[in-house]
Amino acid sequence: MSCSHGHATNSYPELNYSAGAKWIKNLTKDRLGTFNGGHYSDVNLSSVLFTHRVDNSENIKLKVWSAPGLTKPTFEEAMKQKFRSAKKTNHWWKVTVTIPGYWAQYERVQFEFDPGCEAMIYSTDGTPLQGITGGFGGDRRVEYIIPPEARAAGIHEFIIESSCNGMFGVPWNGDTIAPPDMNRFFSLASADLVVPNMDAWALLWDFQTLQELVDTLPGNTPLQNNALTTANEIMNVFHKGDPSAVRQGRKLAEEVFGEGWEAKGADIYNDGPKKSNIWGIGHCHIDTAWLWPYRVTQQKVARSWSTQVDLMERYPEHRFTCSSAQQYKWLEELYPALFDRVHEKVISGQFHPVGGAWVEHDGNMPSGEALVRQFLFGQRYFESRFGKRCETAWLPDSFGLTGALPQLIRGAGLTYFFTQKLSCNVFPHSTFNWVGIDGTQVLCHMTPVDTYTAQATVGDVNKGLTNHKNLESSDTALLVFGNGDGGGGPLAKMLENLRRIRATTNTHRELPPVNMGHSVDEFFEDLEKSTDEGKKLPNWHGELYLEFHRGTYTSHGSIKKGNRHSEILLRDLEHIATLASLYKFHNKDYIYPKAEIDESWEKVLLNQFHDVLPGSAIGMVYDDAEKLYAEVKQDGEALLEEAFGILFPGSVRLTPKTKLKSLGSSAKIVAYNTTPFTRWDVVKIPLYGASAGLKSQVLQASDDSKAGYAIMQSPAGSAGCLHTPSNALHAHLKPVSVYTNGSDHFVLRNGSVQLTISQGRISSLIDVKLDRELIPEGSTGGLVIFQDRPNYWDAWDVEIHHLETAEPLAFTNVSVVSQGPLHASVRAQVKYGQSTIDVTISLDATTATVKDNSRSLFNFDAIVDWHQRHEFLKFELPLNIHNDNATYETQFGYVQRPTHKNTTWDIAKFEVCGHKYADLSEFGYGVAILSESKYGFACQGNVMRISLLRAATAPDAEQDQGEHHFSWAVLPHVGHFLESDVPMAAYLFNSPLRVRCLPSGVSDIVSSLKSPFVVEGARNVFLETIKRGENDSFDAPADFETEGNKSTTTVVLRLYEAFGGHATAHLRIGNHVSVTKAFITNLLEDEEDELNIVRAEDNGGSTLKLTFRAFEVKTVKLVLGALPKTSTKKERRTSWVKVDQTQMFSF
Repeated sequence: MSCSHGHATNSYPELNYSAGAKWIKNLTKDRLGTFNGGHYSDVNLSSVLFTHRVDNSENIKLKVWSAPGLTKPTFEEAMKQKFRSAKKTNHWWKVTVTIPGYWAQYERVQFEFDPGCEAMIYSTDGTPLQGITGGFGGDRRVEYIIPPEARAAGIHEFIIESSCNGMFGVPWNGDTIAPPDMNRFFSLASADLVVPNMDAWALLWDFQTLQELVDTLPGNTPLQNNALTTANEIMNVFHKGDPSAVRQGRKLAEEVFGEGWEAKGADIYNDGPKKSNIWGIGHCHIDTAWLWPYRVTQQKVARSWSTQVDLMERYPEHRFTCSSAQQYKWLEELYPALFDRVHEKVISGQFHPVGGAWVEHDGNMPSGEALVRQFLFGQRYFESRFGKRCETAWLPDSFGLTGALPQLIRGAGLTYFFTQKLSCNVFPHSTFNWVGIDGTQVLCHMTPVDTYTAQATVGDVNKGLTNHKNLESSDTALLVFGNGDGGGGPLAKMLENLRRIRATTNTHRELPPVNMGHSVDEFFEDLEKSTDEGKKLPNWHGELYLEFHRGTYTSHGSIKKGNRHSEILLRDLEHIATLASLYKFHNKDYIYPKAEIDESWEKVLLNQFHDVLPGSAIGMVYDDAEKLYAEVKQDGEALLEEAFGILFPGSVRLTPKTKLKSLGSSAKIVAYNTTPFTRWDVVKIPLYGASAGLKSQVLQASDDSKAGYAIMQSPAGSAGCLHTPSNALHAHLKPVSVYTNGSDHFVLRNGSVQLTISQGRISSLIDVKLDRELIPEGSTGGLVIFQDRPNYWDAWDVEIHHLETAEPLAFTNVSVVSQGPLHASVRAQVKYGQSTIDVTISLDATTATVKDNSRSLFNFDAIVDWHQRHEFLKFELPLNIHNDNATYETQFGYVQRPTHKNTTWDIAKFEVCGHKYADLSEFGYGVAILSESKYGFACQGNVMRISLLRAATAPDAEQDQGEHHFSWAVLPHVGHFLESDVPMAAYLFNSPLRVRCLPSGVSDIVSSLKSPFVVEGARNVFLETIKRGENDSFDAPADFETEGNKSTTTVVLRLYEAFGGHATAHLRIGNHVSVTKAFITNLLEDEEDELNIVRAEDNGGSTLKLTFRAFEVKTVKLVLGALPKTSTKKERRTSWVKVDQTQMFSF
């Protein structure tokens, strides 16, 4: 019975006998994984992705030439070879495809080439067109789109170079970091001409975005449920044999993406919210070397960047950023046609150089000056090629970052900094002001997406906001997407996905909006503006310490040594060559060898890449790196000899093989001291053929009388000469001696310090003057070995549990080598496993520096034949000293780190990076360990250690195997570190004295080689670098003495404050260097402030006053030229007092 009350008929049914529409959500969600590939690939969407596929010889003709061995020939070289017919094989391919005429109806025709490895497509004139990545990983890119004009012609010819390496090298067992398999073969899986079903591919991208929305968003949100029901319905309507089902599925997807979204193309980013939380930027992180050598990287760059240029043509919103001037230079030299295409995209604002450095360098071990050169060489390259410098420093993958970097970044003209590696730590900020050791800040962003190789998924976009650590002060994040490490970069599917994500957020609010079409610099500019120039942001002070990969401070010891020694060689070369180009005492034609020095620097900077210098690359990389260091050494020493030939004409370098007799009866031994510190050195002189006068300067002869020891005194930055024995000299020295019981007890001693070796261990270290024992009772020092079995990253990591496996090693076969009084030494040996360690411990009669109350140091020279595996050799010294912090040298200063384990952050610093010294001090006293090539240190409680050798087997199976030569020293000192001479002593310990032999008849030139640049009045200010200016002309000898000469001659000096305090220093310039103007510059040598030059009367030189804050680095440019002639008429007002300005600054 029904009843009507005049209401309109209701469409809601009265009766319902159905089961209802309730679903089981998780089963529907799980169903989505069956729509593409897998078990149902013959009937699901995969079955309709291609309309046609042919691989017959009628349509595809292949000819091949296989390059011999491991060679990587250029395109031009390959084209000269004879190609043979082939079906499927490797290497260089000539390809001819014939396109069926009826294929003209289709939107796209592709050539699908899958060699299982990396490859590159060239035009027949040698222009790289795009890269190929074979295999079926997420980086798969095997399609080459046939150009429309070739389709119209019906035939297309091109070249393919296939390289037998995967994106991550060729690990022998499939483990990424395993050593390479040099017998790896790849198979050509396809070389097919295909017609892709573009509607089906678009549906595939629709479906993948919907599936990502389902997987990423929390359950029971409207968007998540809408995406799930839409994806489910797409699966319901799809039928393999029905082309309209694909179009129907695409229409269904518009329920999430919005009606007509696809027709907007790149303009989709102009719709929706005006503010975007996520800024997308394409990127391709290419390790300059890692699981592949440098020559493979050169190919990776061309493959990756050509692909990105191609994508820019199809996706106008695509912006791509890449760092490393070295990679651009390789492209310019090896692939000039592609470089021209990249150049066009840089100018159009689509391809963005970033970083401003030569390579993405290690952030811990390069010296301060080397970091300056990274930026100097990088920025000058970018400016010279593209007309602009970079604004954002870029080190996403370096294994920790020194607190010196913010000052250097800003000094190189960069304002912003992007990094990511510290996401491995529990780090409290995403966007922050990074404040360096000197107080300089740089605006830093550490993407909350936690990767520089994001896949541009919904999860990546969402993580940019949900994982942001300080949303209270900033709510934007950088999405750096694209395949990387081994290159590749963004794929078309990533750009398609981002369009769909943006379309979704234009009508939904459950995801943060993403924008495209902007640069990294624009992201930071927006960040700077939105945070009130960083005032709203948190600060992080000091180093960014990575709590992983601590083993890289020690892995591949020969590379660490090559780096340190090359840095110092180039420093000395620039110093000596600068003086040679200015003084011209004996040769006015000498030209400063700028190009040759730059070439050597580029090799050193290249080897500072963040997987080369740390020792975490395959063995082939180190074959190349060692060769580069050998070239730097050979070229540097040859250039140094040439410059010394100007300053010391006819002189030769003093070596044990020098034949003094051939130099004449009045030959002299002199030296040049390139350091900013006066030094006293014990030098060893071959006595065969030495004149009576020279022998009279020898204070000690070797046991075999073939060599003698003498004292060389060298003023700072000046030439020095041997001291003739005198009472004054003996009063200055502290004669050394060795005591022994003949078997297991040895004592090295002078009037300053004493070291005892008893039963193979260092049992005592005494400050003789204070009668203070520095080793606690019951403790001993010496070599110690640990098990070294990291949880995974073999060459990278050393785990804290290795400290639980210490095994002290005892010296054996100890014998006296030299008994004093000028030089005393004992030789000891340790045999352990398959290795032999020979150590010579020596003590000289001089102190470490000329500072009052300086102590002598104990030098340890080691020769190690190393054949251990997964063991870690260190030297340790327990000390009767207590401090909660130890001090380690860093670039242009020092850093203090805890010796305790109060927090997890403190515990994490059980192995740290230091440069030339590590120090443990308390009030009144301290002890330092000095290093000439090692970077790994530790101080746990009162035990100091220096790390000497590791023995990892991956990714280099032979890491550190073989012979090593290295040194370290122990330096006790009076006073706390801040009162000590440790930085000066470490500087001298690392700086070889350049000793020369002058032939008979040469006039006295030592007195004329006084340093033209001396820092006075501030012992905490170090003069680090003396070089010629970057913008000088080096086509002819420097001429700054001729009035009216238009060429510019400049000298650039780099100084820094080393102890962490303020300073007022006076830079005294010698009277033989005429300075017309002086400027403070940035690191790129742009003039900033002009300095007032105070000139002394009577041609007594000039002085500059310089003020420093703690750890400040200053660059001073001196412009040289003929000074204007002054009037000889002197007028003096009787009310004024004449002041001798040379004495005003004689401190």
